[in-house]
Amino acid sequence: MAMASKKSMDEFLNQCEQSGDAAYRAFRSLLERLEDPETRKDARIFLSDLHKRFDSKEAAEKCLQSYHFRIEDIYLEQSEGFQVRKKLTMMVIPSIFIPEDWSFTFYEGLNRHPDSIFKDRTVAELGCGNGWISIAIAEKWSPLKVYGLDINPRAVKVAWINLYLNALDDNGEPIYDEENKTLLDRVEFYESDLLSYCKDHKIELERIVGCIPQILNPNPDAMSKMITEYASEEFLYSLSNYCALQGFVEDQFGLGLIARAVEEGIDVIKPMGIMIFNMGGRPGHAVCKRLFERRGLCVTKLWQTKILQAADTDISALVEIEKNSPHRFEFFMGLGGDQPICARTAWAYGKAGGRISHALSVYSCQLRQPSQVKKIFEFLKNGFHDISNSLDLSFEDDSVADEKIPFLAYLASVLKENSFLPYEPPAGSKQFRSLIAGFMKTYHHIPLSADNVVVFPSRTVAIENVLRLFSPRLAIVDEHLTRNLPRQWLTSLKVETAETCKNSEEVITVIEAPRQSDLMVELIKKLKPQVVVTGIAEFESVTSSAFEHLLDATRETGSRLFIDISDHFELSSLPSSNGVIKYLAGSPLPSHAAIVCGLLKNRVYSDLEVAFVISEEETVLKALSKTLELLQGSTALISQYYYGCLFHELLAFQLADRHPAVERGAQKGKASEMIGFSSAAISVLDHAELSITETDNSSLIHMDVDQSFLPIPTAVKAAIFGSFSRQNIVESETEVTRGVTQFVGSSYGFPTDGSTEFLYADRPLALFNKLVLCCLQEGGTLCFPVGSNGNYVAAAKFLRANILNIPTSSEVGYKLTENTLARVFETVNKPWIYISGPTINPTGLLYSNGEMKDILSVCAKFGARVIIDTSFSGVEYNDGWGGWELKSTLAALTSSAKPSFCVSLLGGLFLKMLTGGLNFGFLLLNQPSLIDAFNSFPGLSKPHSTIKYAVKKLLDLREQTGGSLLNCVGGQEKVMETRYKRFKETLQNCGWEVLEAHAGLSMVAKPSAYLGKSIKVSENSAAWEAKLDDSNIREAMLRSTGLCINSASWTGIPGYCRFTIALEDGEFERALNCIIKFQKAFGN
Repeated sequence: MAMASKKSMDEFLNQCEQSGDAAYRAFRSLLERLEDPETRKDARIFLSDLHKRFDSKEAAEKCLQSYHFRIEDIYLEQSEGFQVRKKLTMMVIPSIFIPEDWSFTFYEGLNRHPDSIFKDRTVAELGCGNGWISIAIAEKWSPLKVYGLDINPRAVKVAWINLYLNALDDNGEPIYDEENKTLLDRVEFYESDLLSYCKDHKIELERIVGCIPQILNPNPDAMSKMITEYASEEFLYSLSNYCALQGFVEDQFGLGLIARAVEEGIDVIKPMGIMIFNMGGRPGHAVCKRLFERRGLCVTKLWQTKILQAADTDISALVEIEKNSPHRFEFFMGLGGDQPICARTAWAYGKAGGRISHALSVYSCQLRQPSQVKKIFEFLKNGFHDISNSLDLSFEDDSVADEKIPFLAYLASVLKENSFLPYEPPAGSKQFRSLIAGFMKTYHHIPLSADNVVVFPSRTVAIENVLRLFSPRLAIVDEHLTRNLPRQWLTSLKVETAETCKNSEEVITVIEAPRQSDLMVELIKKLKPQVVVTGIAEFESVTSSAFEHLLDATRETGSRLFIDISDHFELSSLPSSNGVIKYLAGSPLPSHAAIVCGLLKNRVYSDLEVAFVISEEETVLKALSKTLELLQGSTALISQYYYGCLFHELLAFQLADRHPAVERGAQKGKASEMIGFSSAAISVLDHAELSITETDNSSLIHMDVDQSFLPIPTAVKAAIFGSFSRQNIVESETEVTRGVTQFVGSSYGFPTDGSTEFLYADRPLALFNKLVLCCLQEGGTLCFPVGSNGNYVAAAKFLRANILNIPTSSEVGYKLTENTLARVFETVNKPWIYISGPTINPTGLLYSNGEMKDILSVCAKFGARVIIDTSFSGVEYNDGWGGWELKSTLAALTSSAKPSFCVSLLGGLFLKMLTGGLNFGFLLLNQPSLIDAFNSFPGLSKPHSTIKYAVKKLLDLREQTGGSLLNCVGGQEKVMETRYKRFKETLQNCGWEVLEAHAGLSMVAKPSAYLGKSIKVSENSAAWEAKLDDSNIREAMLRSTGLCINSASWTGIPGYCRFTIALEDGEFERALNCIIKFQKAFGN
């Protein structure tokens, strides 16, 4: 038996002696015997004999040189008391890592944790090599399971051999622990690129450990070969080093692989899990620590020592990095040096024969907000890898982290789960308004609902909209709130009574007043203003008496009161109360009063604002919502998301309906006769076709809004998320003027120079309305071609502009012509003209460059001020359209034009960039007098820095020829062309006359087959019946099908309705069915 065993061993060694590959094949055969229960015992005894044959250190080293393997003991503890044994027996081969200082230091760091760290836990070791650390963890701490993972297939096989070597004794018998388990029950090894095995098999981990190499000079081609266990020893060894670039910013420091491991770890680790990594200190402690912190982990350094830099390691790559950046790596002179030296000094010292060392540290890290950080990285791994390089979740102030990380998680989930941002009513997102009402109810015991709240872009916009809605002869406004009101209101001295002022509505006079309540009350009693807007002084805010005095004074004088609580409103789980809130908790808000609150108190963005108005008077709330829609469009949805997250975090842990319903006292007597809405406001609000919001029916299909519901491109989502994930954005990263200049130049040939004024707002509509005020101020007449956007026409009417409609005809597709324009201008003094182009909204036709040249020639002749609105341009599916070149046209007209002639370019990016919910408007002015007039109307809600960052990213992407963004735009043009053809066919088949379109998101059609016919719609127990005409076609379509469209009163073209066809695919199909359903309602 002994002779047979010796012969078998000699044959085994002879095979190993041939080469490293031959030695690996021999051990693989041995592993197969170990895996078979029938042969396992004999195979383990064979390993024991093999170990005994080379039992000394010298013999083991000679074995490695001669037979390409080595079996040695690794001593785990120096002191007594180790569970069963103080050492492990391990085998290694040349194509895998041999345990060295790195791994021993790592194990020492693991020992710094308490014994409970791994007990009964699910653990993964990354880069397990020959498996000794995985086996040591299982031996000492009794985890539930340890998964040893390595990308090197040979390492995995050797690790399994070592597992059997230590799970069985020298006689091949199992070694049981206190729980009657063996190492075979606790440890498994698998081939895996970092954590891919755990991800693929849905294994959730509680601990992740890794002694991962740092690559000083990554080779981009190192991973290009196919990985097999039969690859060369040299390749497999380099594979263990992960010599490839990982695509992370940390690659430059040799930390790219660790960065990838951390991000994969975030994906699979349980919420309270811990990750422990071994890291060389060459990049410096700050860089190593930041790798974890910017990914939302709290990090602790467990252990640090120094090791000598391997003599064959080339650090010249680090010298090159130092040469081209301010970063300095950290080395030491010998093991005793305590002052760090840079890579260049270390390189020179090493070349001169000196020994250099570097720190080696063990870091333990844990997610600070696990569920939210996981959501963020879940989003980023789906095509947004580039953003992770700029992601920064490190915060010195925990309160900042508690605010920003939940928002980023929410934004990530919104962008991941939605291909587009949904339609929300102009009054604000229903969810956001509900959260505001919920906060007031939960924390301040004020019984409000979402219907009591209207959301505005800012407090300034809310106040100006209030004043324009009521158009008071005289308003008293707190001196702290007048800074951004129109200059004319603050300089007017027309404070006569309405009886002595013939056109009292045309002039709003604002008197500034101190915030102190007794002085304000005295002014109210003496001047009897129609509207009062004020805050509460700090020293008066604790009790409700000052607010009650203001309520009484305004009630007696018939004044409307808007009280600003912005300075006293706290977003906190322990918010302090104030007199106004205390009053509302016990009494209803009187009909003549409303609350204004600007939200600016977030901890991250000092200039990110949203405001809301609270009222318990339904007519006021509806009118304010419509006013907002006319003058602003709506409040930026992402801003509502931000503050919505803050409210949600404060409400999420509260138990629903825990407090009894509040019993409020009765209202005091009604106010004296109060000012109503201005006559212009009443006329417009009663007749303008604004968005349909009177129903909670979520199944409505909105073809009546200027919004695209097409999928948002990945590049746009990346820009949106990246703008919020970044920290310390510098001014140059938000400077959009250069990009806008290139954009309008390449898109429309619009000329700019040093005198051009660039103005930005949340939406183009807000900029347009300021231009309307400029027209009104200089006594101009604003001309709209028939067939213009109904929202813009209604807004101009609301602002009481002098409006003239320019006739257009069906023969030219209701486009403006030079002859018609010339005839109209001959009768107009100080003409202004609004032109939608190149794409005409709503008809979808295009103005050619020649047509625009002719129109501008007429405008120049009569000295007209021209507003070209490009907001609805950018999706042109007419191949024959040649584009615009305005620069040469305007240059030719300069010499002959009247001095008042000028062209202002209004625009946005939402079509040209398919920006979805990213709102951004721009206006370019070239005439100094117009610039001065425009700036006299402050109060614009300007894009936040995050929006400008995103816009700049998109503008830069647009300049990249053949980029993904341009490809998406081209793809959407084809989608819109197909949509138009399908919708046109359906309309025509159902009796509609369709106007040919070539661009844009909308089209118009005339219900010729239905006009004059009767329709009857049954609704619940009632019925609605009408004879169809321009005035009721919209209502008839809504009631019978749930489809929201605009009628001829909106388009201005007799009989023609507007349809926005940029819907989500499913909604578009439903819209087609609605047209067919409408036809069936007439029995056709």
